[in-house]
Amino acid sequence: MLEMTTIQLRKLVKEDAKRLAELANNKSVWSNLRNKMPHPYALEDAQQFIASADKENPTLSFGIYFEHELCGVIGIIAQQDVYRFSGEIGYWLGEPFWGKGIATQALKLITEFAFDTLQLNRVFAASYAFNKASIRVLEKNGFVHEGVLKQAVFKNGEFHDEWRFGKLKE
Repeated sequence: MLEMTTIQLRKLVKEDAKRLAELANNKSVWSNLRNKMPHPYALEDAQQFIASADKENPTLSFGIYFEHELCGVIGIIAQQDVYRFSGEIGYWLGEPFWGKGIATQALKLITEFAFDTLQLNRVFAASYAFNKASIRVLEKNGFVHEGVLKQAVFKNGEFHDEWRFGKLKE
């Protein structure tokens, strides 16, 4: 478990499935994520995600807990081949937890984990240009805006720019 004063990142367990499905089954959440995350998001989707994450070794997908309550998910996608010392970070919070600084703390914890435990040299994340809150979370954690992929994303029937951010191990 990785923790700060009010948040913890820990492995999801079967008992988290119901709450995970409740939080994830929200179009406002889904609109900021890749389509790999289904919408609507059912209990079975949560159960499958938890079962898949349970097989990870090392654990790369974590539940975000605020004051011991599940409020979202954060994880690292390990890269391969010549990119093997890089990892892509993805995260989301349930809408009731937006604007409380939770994502900023969670990103700080997972970035430290990536550098210290996984021995990665670089982490990166993508955000849709319209997701100003996520961009701010990345900037507050010292991620550097590396570029814009023009109209690279097709979401909700429209093309959008994707912004890329990266951070190197210090």
